[in-house]
Amino acid sequence: MKKTSHGNLLAVLSTCLLAIALIPSMSNANDETNSLKFKMKTLAGEEVSLEKKYLGKVVLVVNVASKCGLTPQYKKLQELHEKYASKGLAIIGVPCNQFGGQEPGSSKEIESFCKENYGVEFDMLEKVDVNGDKACDFYKHLTSLETKPAGKGNIKWNFEKFLIDRKGNVIHRMPPTTSPDDDGLVNAIKLELVKK
Repeated sequence: MKKTSHGNLLAVLSTCLLAIALIPSMSNANDETNSLKFKMKTLAGEEVSLEKKYLGKVVLVVNVASKCGLTPQYKKLQELHEKYASKGLAIIGVPCNQFGGQEPGSSKEIESFCKENYGVEFDMLEKVDVNGDKACDFYKHLTSLETKPAGKGNIKWNFEKFLIDRKGNVIHRMPPTTSPDDDGLVNAIKLELVKK
């Protein structure tokens, strides 16, 4: 009787140890597809875990600039924010000065410009490079993905867009000229928002 109990106890312990050993690999199973596994800084200089802040939301990431012909897209991005933020959409603006030097300002200047001219209330991160060796890790990851319709490769210009689902998967990459109120983009956002 004691032998059987001892044998059962060993079997249970072995199973528990195996389960514990598997936990790290299970939790990292989607690590490669989780595009929010990075840390960045806000315009105010505070470090933020994209995963902690945005996982579970539908996220639209846009590299932005203040002196570009496409800068008026800020207005439409703000309208998207106002309409869908309460339903789970998070818009992230990422300033970049790599395209024609069209984002030369400091963090404070960028923040003032966005609020005063377009009433921007959605999240803005610090100015970074999105292409090349000095690109931030977040954008190195985003541009390495084979994403429809734009595919992988360098960001072409200001206001290129990535749509990320609630699980952190990039599901669409749209060119800079795709307006934030484009039917295809809005429908894609709405489709993701109804998923849980």
